[in-house]
Amino acid sequence: MRARALACVAALAAGLAAAPAVTAPFALQLGDTRLAFDAPPGFADTGFTGSPRLIELAESLTSASNRILLFAVSDADLRRFTLGDRLDLRRYMIAVTPKGLEREWVNPSQFAAFVEEALRGAGTPPADRNFLKHLDAQPLGKASLLAELRRSNDVVSILQGTRLQSTEQRDDKPQYMLSTTSLVYLRGRAISLAIFAAYDAPQDLEWIDVTTARWIEDLQRLNSR
Repeated sequence: MRARALACVAALAAGLAAAPAVTAPFALQLGDTRLAFDAPPGFADTGFTGSPRLIELAESLTSASNRILLFAVSDADLRRFTLGDRLDLRRYMIAVTPKGLEREWVNPSQFAAFVEEALRGAGTPPADRNFLKHLDAQPLGKASLLAELRRSNDVVSILQGTRLQSTEQRDDKPQYMLSTTSLVYLRGRAISLAIFAAYDAPQDLEWIDVTTARWIEDLQRLNSR
């Protein structure tokens, strides 16, 4: 699935047709529950564009058993999109919910089972915080658990990394991708948030950590009773 996603990113970055930009919190109806949803600051949901390539990329990032709630790119990439320019796609994110639970109220025990199933086989994080060294020892394209960022009754969040195939555009230097997966219990619904970012410098690691925490907190605030 990750290889397919990378192929979709490359195809999408080649250029897309223009479309108007719209960014604002919006409502999602899951069964009888109405959720307030938004992308983190600096990013915009792409659902309004109707772009087949954006839809294909979003679908490549998750299982067909999930309903996509949001697929967001950076504001800068959205501006490039409106101009038909090549997209950077260094950072993007997706939110989904299991189709099987979409219309059902999820109790805490069911959410715990959802978390266990989603993270089964994730592995053990390395003791050494030298993540690049760890990723260099992993097979190309394999997502490797780097750290557990948060664990509570209503949120479990992990950090993963992947070593990618080098390209001519990058002078054959190693390439790496970071991603976070956050499973959030939101008003009786099981939501999965994922953020993806190119890993070129320590600042990328800090950015994805801070952005993950902020997105979770913002969604909890928007949906607080």
